[in-house]
Amino acid sequence: MSWFESLILGLVQGLTEFLPISSSAHLRLTAAFAGWHDPGAAFTAITQIGTEAAVLIYFRKDIAKIISTWFRSLYTKALRSEQEAKMGWLVIVGSIPIGVLGLAFKDQIEGPFRDLRLIATTLIVMGLVLGFADRLAARDEEGGRHRAIRERKTLKELGVKDGLIFGLCQAMALIPGVSRSGATLSGGLLLGFTREAAARYSFLLAIPAVLASGLFEIKDVMEDPGHIEWPQTVFATVVAFLIGYAVIAWFMKFISSKSFMPFVIYRVLLGILLFVLIGMGVLSPHAGESGG
Repeated sequence: MSWFESLILGLVQGLTEFLPISSSAHLRLTAAFAGWHDPGAAFTAITQIGTEAAVLIYFRKDIAKIISTWFRSLYTKALRSEQEAKMGWLVIVGSIPIGVLGLAFKDQIEGPFRDLRLIATTLIVMGLVLGFADRLAARDEEGGRHRAIRERKTLKELGVKDGLIFGLCQAMALIPGVSRSGATLSGGLLLGFTREAAARYSFLLAIPAVLASGLFEIKDVMEDPGHIEWPQTVFATVVAFLIGYAVIAWFMKFISSKSFMPFVIYRVLLGILLFVLIGMGVLSPHAGESGG
């Protein structure tokens, strides 16, 4: 991997990690379109540590309160009813599905799941799901004054069942093209939460999963140092952190008043384009794969 490739891939990771368009798919597609080798699941997981560091800094006050209150609630019963203590448990509960499924399907994640035909399919299908969830939320927001339309829920109303459903949605993002933020935002909107509540919990929920995945890949890579080019990977991770922080700040403002439909249209068109290019023989479903 050249320094130019690592720069571009770092930019792509930072730009797409928090948008509902799938960063893993875009890293895979960037390599395929440019004629580079697939950066691989290990590269993706490690560079995601950079974007997750941006989450830690952006939400540092929220995270500090959650961790502090959760730990103190373990020995102070009065704190167990506090929202921050509950959120600590809900992040743990919501992280279980991706932890279990990530280990169970590790080989598939690093192999068959990176087929461009599967990525095209997930881009389109999950894009349509996001579009449906977005329209449902818009209907509630526009007609909230009518009794027939439900009022959207906040994080204070998040329960264990909701946390597990969010977690299952997040686990779907193990397949490139699904999008971690896209799946959890769709799930949250379908569960009746506000856009901001769904996005905030989505970001918090991703922290343990992404950090664990990145550290797990680092451990594997350390056992086989030739498996990844460290200088370029670290550089891409730093780039992803800087760009990712700016994207979080923009996205949190965007969701307060804007629709997700531009992302839906983009996902569907990109998926269709992929199918057309593959069908015409312009692009191989395995383009960029090692040895291919």
